[in-house]
Amino acid sequence: MELISGFSKLSKEEKITWIASQLGESSDELLNEFASFWHSDPHKQKVFDEFSENTLTNYYMPFGVVPNVVLNGKTYAVPMTIEESSVVAAASKAAKFWQSRGGFHSEIISTKKIGQVHFLWKGDYNKMYCVFDEAKEQMLKDTASITKNMRERGGGILDIELLDMRHLDDNYYQIKATFDTCDSMGANFINSCLEQFAKTLQNWVASKDMFTDEERDVTIVMCILSNYTPECLVKTWVECPIEELGTVDGLDAKTFAFKFFKAIEIAKNDVYRATTHNKGIFNGIDAVVLATGNDFRAVEACGHTYAARSGQYRSLSDCSIENGIFKFWLEMPIAVGTVGGLTSLHPLAKRSLEMLDNPSATQLMQIISTIGLAQNFGAIKSLTTTGIQKGHMKMHLLNILRNFEATEKEVKQAVEHFKTNTVSFNAVREFLETVRTPA
Repeated sequence: MELISGFSKLSKEEKITWIASQLGESSDELLNEFASFWHSDPHKQKVFDEFSENTLTNYYMPFGVVPNVVLNGKTYAVPMTIEESSVVAAASKAAKFWQSRGGFHSEIISTKKIGQVHFLWKGDYNKMYCVFDEAKEQMLKDTASITKNMRERGGGILDIELLDMRHLDDNYYQIKATFDTCDSMGANFINSCLEQFAKTLQNWVASKDMFTDEERDVTIVMCILSNYTPECLVKTWVECPIEELGTVDGLDAKTFAFKFFKAIEIAKNDVYRATTHNKGIFNGIDAVVLATGNDFRAVEACGHTYAARSGQYRSLSDCSIENGIFKFWLEMPIAVGTVGGLTSLHPLAKRSLEMLDNPSATQLMQIISTIGLAQNFGAIKSLTTTGIQKGHMKMHLLNILRNFEATEKEVKQAVEHFKTNTVSFNAVREFLETVRTPA
């Protein structure tokens, strides 16, 4: 690709024409290809275009649903946006499995979110610490107009702390603030408050006679929320007497429970397994977060950090077998919103929330956690019984057949053949060669 100046100022069609010239393709053909993915309603397409920068077209992803999810006694059909077919299938099977065993249970442990003002100051920490309550009071006053609406909804600033971080770097301090953002994810709200905190701090220090001229100089490095929210926690679990697990893919209940428990122990202790184990949890979590217009990157970054909070990366889920009861649970931070951002702008995000009966942010945390746990249960169940490939490759069969441009007749023949044969890329290719060879 050649360098180009002013690309963002070009129209969408002009951008596509430039891309075509770089690819050595017809601009009309590329434009038609990209335009085929545009929304038929120009107004809605304009909304999609404005979600991001330099938008050329829309990138489609499957929008599926997991029915029969019983959570805290209520039944949900949970939307998922993901391209991996086996994920929705596994979550659906897990939901069905637990539907007759009490369903899923979930509770919110806490909902605090965190923001930080990072600053440098060559002053006496004890001197500032002793009078910081005065600075904090001024910060609350100066952010009153920003927090007014949030306070009316029951949220706002929960606390403001001064942290001495000089053990990490010379003259380094933080203002650490905690927030309750109610049903919004709250990133813009938190960042606006933090930037005002920084201005207030500089003005407050500069106005105090107790500080020397050198101490009146506060260098603000940055003001930003943290996506690590260890106090925005949700816990979700399933449990039942071991015998109620029944026979699971050929294993008796006791053997299945034992193998399942051991699989979780391995993921708690081995970082290689823990990584794949938690990836499976996020197969479910990310899909619901994305479907509801939330930031899956922030949720996943937070979850992985939480998984390493002990100093070693471990499983996010846990399991116990005590007094004849099998219990499997997931406790992790999930910071999401149901108002603001894409949740109100993206038509399918709005529809997703409607399908979930317009949940509050805390209810959505529980729903997302439930699908993460369901996905994890389905994966461990397969791993400890039939093996992961049997179900996964059956679901993957259609994708392989599409890769070979199989006809509808060939697809039917392949589906029937692989009911009793192992699916692999080579096996499908060889099968198609056989049925395509004239007798």
